Amino acid sequence: METTRQNGEGARAELGLWDATSIIVGIMIGVGIFEMPQIVFKQAPGPWEAMLTWVVGGILALVGALCFAELAGAYPHSGGEYVYLTRAYGPLSGFLFGWAQLAVIRPASIGALAYIFAERAETLLPADLIAGSLIESKLLLALIAVAVLTVINVLGATLGATTQNLLTAAKVLGLGGMIVWLLRAPLHFPAVESVAAKPGWFASSMVVVLWTYAGWNEAAYIAAEVKNSRKNLPLALILGTLGVTLIYLLVNGAMLLALGFDGARSQKPAMIIQGDVGRVVNIMIMISALGAINGMIFTTARISSAFGQDHRLFRSLGHWSRWGAPVRALAICGFLNLSYLAGAALIGTGQNSLEFWIDLTAAVFWFFFLLTGLALLVLRVKEPLAARPFRVPWYPFLPLVFSGWCAYMVVASISKFPMESFFGFLVLLAGLPFYYLPQKKKKPRMSEVEPPLVEV
Repeated sequence: METTRQNGEGARAELGLWDATSIIVGIMIGVGIFEMPQIVFKQAPGPWEAMLTWVVGGILALVGALCFAELAGAYPHSGGEYVYLTRAYGPLSGFLFGWAQLAVIRPASIGALAYIFAERAETLLPADLIAGSLIESKLLLALIAVAVLTVINVLGATLGATTQNLLTAAKVLGLGGMIVWLLRAPLHFPAVESVAAKPGWFASSMVVVLWTYAGWNEAAYIAAEVKNSRKNLPLALILGTLGVTLIYLLVNGAMLLALGFDGARSQKPAMIIQGDVGRVVNIMIMISALGAINGMIFTTARISSAFGQDHRLFRSLGHWSRWGAPVRALAICGFLNLSYLAGAALIGTGQNSLEFWIDLTAAVFWFFFLLTGLALLVLRVKEPLAARPFRVPWYPFLPLVFSGWCAYMVVASISKFPMESFFGFLVLLAGLPFYYLPQKKKKPRMSEVEPPLVEV
């Protein structure tokens, strides 16, 4: 089996199936599962309807994973959507995706998670230590978390992946312990069969649920570093998504059994457990946030590296170190992440202003997912002889379902955040001048290299 395959400027195939799956699980299980179940239960007319939204969310995430499994198997280069969009529509679409991820989407997401980590970490610190801090303690803790995890990833892909594996294992075990605790210590809230639900509750709940499932596509960004990627990448995408779906259903089911529907509507999972066990839950949330941050730092650098290798103005992002890490991409992304955190603290209220940035980019985020779903259809026609070790079942129905719900999320995001979405697309278009500046093509783009063909 190939273990040192080169791709681009230094990516080595050193990661196994568990590493790729761990990145998916670690990013998907962020902090949403500790906060969002109460929102869904509160909006739903009954317990079964609430559980149905999580089932539908898991099915839609799996459909997306199946689509990405075909694309990742056919085009096993680092960069994920950057590669697929470039091949399907040309370099401009890939450039705008890479620009959006580098400039806004990833720094805002990482910053928001870092603030959530800091909020929980602050509760565990002595009060006098917090009072004596020269800068706001949440900001300091968030900056330290991002800086330390960035340095870990600079020291090599193996160290970054090992850190991710440990954090993912810890959070899965912690969630398992929380599920057992809920089932062993029911709190006996009054039972409520159903309540009056507001019109549009399902659509509103699905926005929350799909946000909680976000991250199932992350393994596609590290395709060049996965051993036997044509087999392991599709498997990681599917196993990771199925595993997280099962965990989410167990958490929500345990809440219903322990609290009843009325209790589940009034309590967040993280607020149910008090005392010493409650402090353990705080630590679990911190670990979950750190796992998602580390995974996003790992994958964001791979997107930026592929982006830099293709575009001369950003070519410094494409450099890889002898440790097998895109060090310059990590350094620049780290600087942007820290800058967003500091900027959010200066212009707003930290996490809240970072949530504004996420609202600003939501429509753009789902727009690129929509283009990627359609790219699968385009590439089936455009490159019919490309080897596809995994093919989406029930083609073209499932890719159309995936594209359909991405289109719905674009419309829903624009409807819910019209002004933020407008400015989000302006930020996207702000990258156009950089694309049209004169650029000298150094070598064939990795996103344009001919894929292996089906043997005939």
